[in-house]
Amino acid sequence: MFDFVNRRKTIVQIVLLIAVLPFMFWGVQSYRSESDTAYVAVVDGEEISRREYEQALRNQQENLRNMLGEDFDIKLMDDPEMRRAVLENLIQKRILRHEAGNVGLTVLDSRLAAEIQNIAFFQEDGKFSYQRYQDLLQRQGMTPAIFEARLVSEIMEQQLLEGVTRSVVVPEIVARNVLSLSETQYEINRILISPEQYVAQVEPDEAAIQDYYDSHYRDFMLPERVRVEYVVLSLEQLAQQEQVSEQAIQAYFEEHRAEFEQPEERRASHILFTVPADASEEEKAAVKARAEQVLEQVQQEPDQLPELAAELSQDPGSAKMGGDLGFFSRGLMVKAFEDEVFQMELDEIRGLVETPFGFHIVKLTAIREADTADFEDVRDHVEQQLKYQKVAERFGELAEDFSNIVYEQSDTLQLAAEMFNLPIQQSDWLDRKSKEPELIANERMLQAIFSESAIRDRFNTEAVEVKADTIVAARVLEHRPASAQSIELVREQILTRLQTQLAAEIAVKEGSEQLARLQSGEADETIDWGESVKVSYAQMQGVDVETLRLLAQTESSQLPAYTGAPARQGGFDLIRINQVTAPKSEHDASKYDAFLKQLQQVRGQEELMAYLNGLRQRYEVRIREESF
Repeated sequence: MFDFVNRRKTIVQIVLLIAVLPFMFWGVQSYRSESDTAYVAVVDGEEISRREYEQALRNQQENLRNMLGEDFDIKLMDDPEMRRAVLENLIQKRILRHEAGNVGLTVLDSRLAAEIQNIAFFQEDGKFSYQRYQDLLQRQGMTPAIFEARLVSEIMEQQLLEGVTRSVVVPEIVARNVLSLSETQYEINRILISPEQYVAQVEPDEAAIQDYYDSHYRDFMLPERVRVEYVVLSLEQLAQQEQVSEQAIQAYFEEHRAEFEQPEERRASHILFTVPADASEEEKAAVKARAEQVLEQVQQEPDQLPELAAELSQDPGSAKMGGDLGFFSRGLMVKAFEDEVFQMELDEIRGLVETPFGFHIVKLTAIREADTADFEDVRDHVEQQLKYQKVAERFGELAEDFSNIVYEQSDTLQLAAEMFNLPIQQSDWLDRKSKEPELIANERMLQAIFSESAIRDRFNTEAVEVKADTIVAARVLEHRPASAQSIELVREQILTRLQTQLAAEIAVKEGSEQLARLQSGEADETIDWGESVKVSYAQMQGVDVETLRLLAQTESSQLPAYTGAPARQGGFDLIRINQVTAPKSEHDASKYDAFLKQLQQVRGQEELMAYLNGLRQRYEVRIREESF
């Protein structure tokens, strides 16, 4: 969306997004008591509910959908790392909120009021409108009290983080040295003395194989394993067993027809010329005159708008996208801007459009017509939703009944399966680190399966919630204790390991000796160096940071110079330095200032990450791994 006010504080930009994007709201429900809702983590005694976590996942999904457009793949949200990152973000915000309270940060009512009144989406004709404020919040299911509580929390968190980043100072001598180092260019040749070429020369004898087995026999242990039968009770399975009448489906559709309709959306590109809030009439007129000049140019050459937006627009969020604002419906943009866009014809260019942000040159690039819902198109979806609703209302009670019968009839799963019309499934052999099947390879589930009562007495495990609205109970069918494999069974594995290890040692030894000969003055005509490449910190050309550090540390007063080191992937990396090009002694002032700013940002991010990691260690955090 609009990222017009680059001069405003980050916190206001964040809150502005919260105010205008539906997917950024938690909704009233998230602030109600959730003692009856499963939680995914606990931060310093405060639970993060599953409802809040799932809402955050939906937020992330919508963010990615808007960013990636047609390239968006819903499977991204199934990635465990993605889901974990969303939870970690919620945990971090909880920690920051607690820390802000602990250090005594507060937000005065006057500061809060000023921040709200300065949010352009709550303004009409450049002034704060309380009615618009209430209407926008109500449209998203929020009250002013909830929004203001969230805003206070965001402001305090920002104050906390700004206190860390503002303290970062990079000395001038350090900045100039780093800039010089980053621009130093090396022309090099490099070859990898690979272990593979020595594998055939390595023939470990039986004594070496036996010694390796004796020293590493634990590597070849077969872990304790079990095979189980299990029953899965899930909201999804129970919903499939429900029956819903056609009349109920039709009635729900008629009552909620608006939910299935897609409002008209428009896509526009723009060039923004900002006007400071405290600008004089003369300053405002100068900005307007400049904007009119560009408008005339765009009208003459419409195809140049993306290029001009990238160069001239003062909306950093859209400028890098050639001015593209993406699709939006009514109610998401500043009213003056929105009114113009929804009156325009396709490919029309209009300007100047004046808003609280400044002057806009606007082009309408696409129209997505309103889509009226058709019953047949959404019938199956409505039916499925009604089935879920019917089961969801009593799923807690059903889950309790399931848990009770599994516990009371501890020597069989048959009764539980029959009562809920569920199949009894069987697993392959499992160990404590198994990853499949997903519903069984769960930390809590595996702990229950490998418990003494489950293995020794063959009792049912407790009913374990392995993910939202999904409960599993299992019973061990077979058990095999951990056992060592004989040397005969693992001989080939040991032989391969020894060959790889010894070949790598030979490659490093050969590379080190060859480097020593080159450094002592021996000619290198016998070495096929291949093509040279120019590398630097600015243009790494596939070279890693460790190699660049090695080049910087190598004495290069006489060229060619030689260096090398054991390669990370095995073997030895041998390098010839043909030429070293140092930057000019004096850097352009603007270039230095930009680099210093960038270096301070990097240093600030490092300090911030260290601070956040330190906070994480100080606060007790418990994550329910079964939530994933």
